[in-house]
Amino acid sequence: MDTYTFLRQFADSWMLLGLFGFFLFAVLRVCLPSTNAAHRDSKEIPFRHEDAPAPEFDDATPEEAR
Repeated sequence: MDTYTFLRQFADSWMLLGLFGFFLFAVLRVCLPSTNAAHRDSKEIPFRHEDAPAPEFDDATPEEAR
């Protein structure tokens, strides 16, 4: 069996299953209830300083740069 045929059969069977499994893992990971706080924090980043400009920080690591 030459290399091309082996890689083609591998990609058609096991790699397809592996990629589908990774896709399911990613979808389930996003939908877990334990990640809601992180998603909520991320989606509110553009509106954090909507009323006033961001405060100036004297130290090198401000609180928002986690």
